[in-house]
Amino acid sequence: MQSMKSSRRGFLQTTAAVSLAGTLPQLSQAATANLSSKPGTPVTDTALNWLDGKPARFEGGTFGVPWPRGQVRKPAAGQPLQFRLAGSNLPVQSWPLAWWPDGSLKWTAHAVAGGTPANVLKLEPGTSPAGNVSVKQTDAQIVVSAGDLTWTVPTRGEHLIAEASRAGRATLKNLRLVALRQDGADPELDGRVARQAFTSKITAATVEQRGPVRAVIKLDGMHTGHGRDWLPFSVRLYFHAGSDAVRLVHSFIWDGDAAKDFIAGLGVTAQVPMSDATHDRHIRLSGEGVGVWGEAVRPVTGLRRDPGQAYKDAQVAGRALPPLAGMDKRVTDGLKWVPEWNDFSLSQANADGFTIRKRTAPGHAWIDSNAGTRTKGLVYAGGASGGVALGFKDFWQRAPVRLDVRGAANTTAELTAWLWSPSAPAMDMRSYRSAGEMDTFEEQVEGLNITYEDYEAGWDDATGIARTSELMLWALPATPSHQAFSDMAEQVANPARLMPSPQRIHACGVFGDWDPVDPTASPARQLIEARIADQLDQYLKEVEQHRWYGFWHYGDVMHAYDADRHMWRYDIGGYAWDNSELSTDLWLWYGFLRSGRADVFKLAEAMTRHTGEVDVYHQGRFKGFGTRHGVQHWSDSSKQPRISNAAYRRIYYFLTADERVGDLMRELLESDRDLDKVDISRKLGARAPAPPADGLVSMAFGTSWGSIAAAWLAEWERTGDTRWRDKIVNGMESIGALKRGWLAGGAPYDPCTGKFHGPGDKVSISNLNGVFGVVEISSELLTLVDAPAYRRAWLEYCRYYNAPRDEWMALLGSVPGGRGMGDTNSRMTSYAAFQLRDRALALRAWREFFASGALKPAPFKTTARAVGGVDTIRSLQEQASISTNFAAQWGLAAMQHLALVGDSLDEAAKAAGLVP
Repeated sequence: MQSMKSSRRGFLQTTAAVSLAGTLPQLSQAATANLSSKPGTPVTDTALNWLDGKPARFEGGTFGVPWPRGQVRKPAAGQPLQFRLAGSNLPVQSWPLAWWPDGSLKWTAHAVAGGTPANVLKLEPGTSPAGNVSVKQTDAQIVVSAGDLTWTVPTRGEHLIAEASRAGRATLKNLRLVALRQDGADPELDGRVARQAFTSKITAATVEQRGPVRAVIKLDGMHTGHGRDWLPFSVRLYFHAGSDAVRLVHSFIWDGDAAKDFIAGLGVTAQVPMSDATHDRHIRLSGEGVGVWGEAVRPVTGLRRDPGQAYKDAQVAGRALPPLAGMDKRVTDGLKWVPEWNDFSLSQANADGFTIRKRTAPGHAWIDSNAGTRTKGLVYAGGASGGVALGFKDFWQRAPVRLDVRGAANTTAELTAWLWSPSAPAMDMRSYRSAGEMDTFEEQVEGLNITYEDYEAGWDDATGIARTSELMLWALPATPSHQAFSDMAEQVANPARLMPSPQRIHACGVFGDWDPVDPTASPARQLIEARIADQLDQYLKEVEQHRWYGFWHYGDVMHAYDADRHMWRYDIGGYAWDNSELSTDLWLWYGFLRSGRADVFKLAEAMTRHTGEVDVYHQGRFKGFGTRHGVQHWSDSSKQPRISNAAYRRIYYFLTADERVGDLMRELLESDRDLDKVDISRKLGARAPAPPADGLVSMAFGTSWGSIAAAWLAEWERTGDTRWRDKIVNGMESIGALKRGWLAGGAPYDPCTGKFHGPGDKVSISNLNGVFGVVEISSELLTLVDAPAYRRAWLEYCRYYNAPRDEWMALLGSVPGGRGMGDTNSRMTSYAAFQLRDRALALRAWREFFASGALKPAPFKTTARAVGGVDTIRSLQEQASISTNFAAQWGLAAMQHLALVGDSLDEAAKAAGLVP
């Protein structure tokens, strides 16, 4: 590993500079390939780390592992891919996740059984202990078995799981989805509103994996009722050996009429047979931190007559009471007068508060039990003979949410996890703009010039956006202890994850130009590393300070700050929600890759879940496109591939093997065929290009082609299907064939062939063309395919983007406009310097990067100021000049500079006066 790191950073010290005046020199592909991704010394370090430290409880999980090109070959026909976990007897199931162009494995996925985790685990080839998960399928149902636990999944009808049983005893029945619709947003304003209930209807059931460690079933369907099918959904059920739980990944698409369809509740509900005596039935709710709220349906504690400590201890612990014959007869005779509590609710109305209430029966008063700030979101209902626990991830972060138990005193209880709480105001998907605003094109352009919002009536439509939630469901043989329940709640909120180290991932040459954080760095590197870390810390802080939480919001960050109000510009047009603008997602993911920080992973994961679902259309006229930053995530009328960009999902997919994110990337494969539906440049006035010939569409290289090419790359890697490679190569070669190559900025494009057309003889440069992932994707592509014409065109663009006036004059005879963000786009200069072995160009790249002044006069953290008192809603640590555009692009530039031209940093930093 060390020799690889040295070769990557040290080439400038041993290679003479190449003159770049005028025409770029020809260099062979082998000489210029990204060194870290070439076949080389085998990687033998396969140690795995627990992302958050070793968990107290492990329900099984899945992770991805990269391999250097050429090291791991596909098994012989009919032979499984076999790995084991050294240091543990947990069974492992392995499968290919991605391939290098030479047919060797690039990524493998590994599912690990639940059980007692070890501190140190190492993945290595070998036979794993056998798992006990099996699947049997008929036309009517799919039965998953693991030990004495059996799950029955119907292939049609309303139930996702018809029954879960242990040794023949039914523990759970009739798991289904539920949605509540009302025809007005607010009864006080809209008068009397009517509510309707809808339930799930399965239209397709697919077994995706059959064990022996992990089984996966995908269910697709609609919510149905009152003569209507709507709210399409997909739910994946994950079963692991060694676990009493099933993980549910629940995704739905909003396809209602915003004027009259208001979701008043959205949830997952199941029935729990209740056969124990009511004093042996128990309810558990997660509390604050590790806390647990636990009570019996009929309590024996706190009574006027003491039943005896053994009885009280048993009930508090969740065990069956000792024989009642040993209880004080006054208590035994009086138990029938102790109320049976039938219904329980934990309601998290917002990110800062939850309440717990209970009642004896419908039609009777609710009694307040307790309250708190934030809870992890888990409920249990059952008894000494078994029961069910249900909860979901990011519970308080997604408020308003609720957990319900109904009918606990009856023979069957109902357990519901409300992803949108019926206690809250109904979900309102209407536009925030007034009708009749900005009717004309001229008015819309005027509005864009003052609020930065690209508004157009009818384009601020949420139809087709989606949301994914992750739930855990346990079928348990007995009531869990408080400690066990607390450990379960932790697994709901923070699922245990195994992850290779940053050094291990980097050694395999995946994801382009980055390197791990170096704890032995020089003072100059430490200065940059500190700024990178402080900037990540600040955004983690901003999420909490400004409460970027809620069902539709969690995972996104804001775009621009208003220091006068001490608020982000949440209500000012295009300055509000960021929606991946300038690759915020990539900034967080590379921040995690380099550091392995759990807190950065969690924010990046939440962003991937949000931006891939909420900011992108999954059906309808904008399918495959994302929405530019705005007050509502869907409100801006600029619908573009730069937001639906697969590059923003790809890292998470390979690290976790998450099937839902795999679906999202696959949805985008044909997005180029729909570019004619949206004229992206329609409001650019004189800058807008003339419409292309029939069958062709206008496409920018960076904001559109690079974004869609990321989806083709992911699909080629995942499947080995060369038609996606060919489409990439067609685009690369045709860009390289244009007279001005990448300097043309874009060209007419044929979606059928993937080729660009036209002479491409005009220079058109935009600062946006390089900031939506194409820098990262081009770096990877040029290590995977032989496209010398594209390489030359891309290096020319990188070399000249920030070039001095005299170099532009020598090349073109003029200096083009549009070259903004020179400091952060300096990463293109460093890429050219690395590829062309030019130390002088590397030093120029550092000068360009330092020009922003971000590294002086004081470290980033010390520029924060405390703001509070009557000036703000709460005390803040404010960075008055904070900008998400700058944070994302500066962070990406810093990381790439360190990886590509880090060996010249000390010299450049001294020349700039940043270090002695």
